[in-house]
Amino acid sequence: MTTHGFTLTAEGPFDFADSLRFVEDWPATSALPSDGRALRFAYCAEADWRPIGVTVTGAPGGVAVTTTRPAGPGIRAEVARILSLDVDGAGFAKLGETDPVLGDLQRLRPGLRPVCFWSPWEAACWAVIVQRSSMLIASRIKQRIAERYGALVEVDGQPCTAFPPPVSLLDAGGLGLPAQKEVWVRGLARAAHDGLLTTEHLRSLAPEEALAELRALPGVGPFSAGLILIRGAGAPDAFPGDEPRLFAILREAYGLAQDAPPSAYRKLADSWRPYRSWASFLFRATAYGVMDDRD
Repeated sequence: MTTHGFTLTAEGPFDFADSLRFVEDWPATSALPSDGRALRFAYCAEADWRPIGVTVTGAPGGVAVTTTRPAGPGIRAEVARILSLDVDGAGFAKLGETDPVLGDLQRLRPGLRPVCFWSPWEAACWAVIVQRSSMLIASRIKQRIAERYGALVEVDGQPCTAFPPPVSLLDAGGLGLPAQKEVWVRGLARAAHDGLLTTEHLRSLAPEEALAELRALPGVGPFSAGLILIRGAGAPDAFPGDEPRLFAILREAYGLAQDAPPSAYRKLADSWRPYRSWASFLFRATAYGVMDDRD
């Protein structure tokens, strides 16, 4: 099979090995084949919703990427977003100099950047699937949906299943979900098909506006909206302001009062601009070992 290659360079600290360790433990991607050296996955590219296989390995100053079909600027940008290499991270390291609590985490996991879903569309579906469910069960359901409606792509001789594009789930039934969740998934498919669940659209909006728009979608609550914007679209500077698990971590780390209002957490996060998403990710990833992507 012909492959196509390119490199992505990191601006600021970046540790691909830590990103790979995170992905290997992340329930949303638990079905990925891994040998501890390369990240291999398949997804439907937003540019045309066609499946593509991707292999990422570490390289000096960034990563080397090979794909199963030619990678134009759109696909290169998507892979960069997935690894948060589309953002200059030099300023993030400097935040730790003024915030010793954040600085301690940065020294503990230097170069760890948010690892994103392959697309905001896939993040939205995961947010619905995992609601009020164990992540293990949700991961199995997501994989079954991919196997039934998605495409099988051979990546480095290994089979990888791409989660289906929105058009494949517009009228789909029998997803193995409760009836209400299936209705929500079809509603999200319509939104994605109309261009509302794309990186370009969501990151063209102010974070607060994007979160409000996402909360208007079927089955999307405040936590899910933040998940889609931050871990789907890869927005580097968003803070949902309504995430009990993150609040509990910050409360302990910064010694905030048990009854601290949401405004106190927003004020704290303001000191992390323009990397509010990155700081939140680091706190949650360090506290849990892997993100707990549930409502």
